[in-house]
Amino acid sequence: MRKIFAGRNKKGFTLIELLVVMVIVGLLAALVAPRLFPKLGKGKQAAAKAQIELLGQALDQMRLDIGRYPTTQEGLNMLSANPGVANWDGPYLKKALPVDPWGKPYGYQCPGSHGEYDLFSYGRDGSPGGEGEDADIVSWQ
Repeated sequence: MRKIFAGRNKKGFTLIELLVVMVIVGLLAALVAPRLFPKLGKGKQAAAKAQIELLGQALDQMRLDIGRYPTTQEGLNMLSANPGVANWDGPYLKKALPVDPWGKPYGYQCPGSHGEYDLFSYGRDGSPGGEGEDADIVSWQ
């Protein structure tokens, strides 16, 4: 009987060893994931703030060229395409007009309630107000 098992190779893992490793990896993922997901939401808020700042700079550049900000009706599309306004020297954005990190268009109002114009994103929920990732990201704060 000794000869039968003598040629057998004992390399590799047993099923029990593999299951133990999978349980350990699952436990580690369960501990790390809750700490990682809130940072994802903060990253989207930071991206929205940065995009609002860049859109504001483009609006300021356009104002220097044509002497005014686009009206609410003309909207942010005026940064990419001239609707027939004299002295327009755009496009003022290198790429297409961005949407917010949640896939919704940025809000724009001119004249604004908080300044010459209001530029905003309503956050993840897409409605005014909210806290955390649902909070509004605005140009006037």
